[in-house]
Amino acid sequence: MIPFSVLDLSPVTAGSTPAQSFRNTLQLAQHAERWGYRRYWLAEHHNMPGIASAATSVVIGYVAGGTSTIRVGAGGIMLPNHSPLVIAEQFGTLESLYPGRIDLGLGRAPGSDQLAARALRRNLSSDPEEFPQDIVELMGYFQPAQPNQAVRAVPGAGLDVPLWILGSSLFGAQVAAAFGLPFAFASHFAPAQMMQAIQIYRDGFRPSAQLERPYVMLGFNVFAADTDEEARLLASSVQQAFVALRTGRPMQLQPPVAGYLDSLGDYERAILRDVLSCSAIGSPQTVRESIEAFVARTGADELIIACNMYEHAARLRSYEIAAQVRGSPSS
Repeated sequence: MIPFSVLDLSPVTAGSTPAQSFRNTLQLAQHAERWGYRRYWLAEHHNMPGIASAATSVVIGYVAGGTSTIRVGAGGIMLPNHSPLVIAEQFGTLESLYPGRIDLGLGRAPGSDQLAARALRRNLSSDPEEFPQDIVELMGYFQPAQPNQAVRAVPGAGLDVPLWILGSSLFGAQVAAAFGLPFAFASHFAPAQMMQAIQIYRDGFRPSAQLERPYVMLGFNVFAADTDEEARLLASSVQQAFVALRTGRPMQLQPPVAGYLDSLGDYERAILRDVLSCSAIGSPQTVRESIEAFVARTGADELIIACNMYEHAARLRSYEIAAQVRGSPSS
């Protein structure tokens, strides 16, 4: 079975606080390290009541400091929100503190609504279409400093921080292919163009100093429990969250609701069919079959697993089951 990794948004559950979310994040990372997950990524989102990982670089440092071997990184940093120099300095600092363990995934979406994007940048003159140029600038700051170089990333210059391109459309695939970088597709919430993006990336890939051949990591939701019935109940928390988000009412992660899907209208059901089509919901056997079918269909080189559950213990158990599934494929 291919490597598995963890995608964490540090979910804030109803009645809880970001402080508790961060404690849960660290505990999950420590378990993931023991269970054999390859990397632990945190995502930049803003103005979201149910997501605590807005200051992504800070949380990465917290997780890396509480673990010892698992790679820790950003899945991703939304580069239009930041100057490339600032990101080079932040991740140069992280790489200096935790050498050989830091990943930097880059996206071009704001990770927020337009009002929050304006508050982040003070204006919207930063153009997401300049994403490739920003990547070139960022890569330059990680090169060894030259004698007459006017602006340097300190720390950052000369450090090996692996870059990834994130995407939920065809544009990210084209950028990753052109730069010869690994590509992570957000199929865990935007799967519509997944297969086309994978093909474009693989067909257009140009080898680089970082990567000789294409490498695709796909987002995949796993809501696992000891029985199919229990898993379906636990998945209702994230189903509520996606319906709320897509109807303009983002909220904290709510407790599971029995029969939630049966209570929805056709529009809400269509939302969930679209958003969560790359998911495994069920017992270990059900999850194993779903994962193996997904990998066979896509040819993924790695899966990064998302799982937002209301109860932290249930979330830990879900990731534990996924790790066990990876270690014991069906015959």
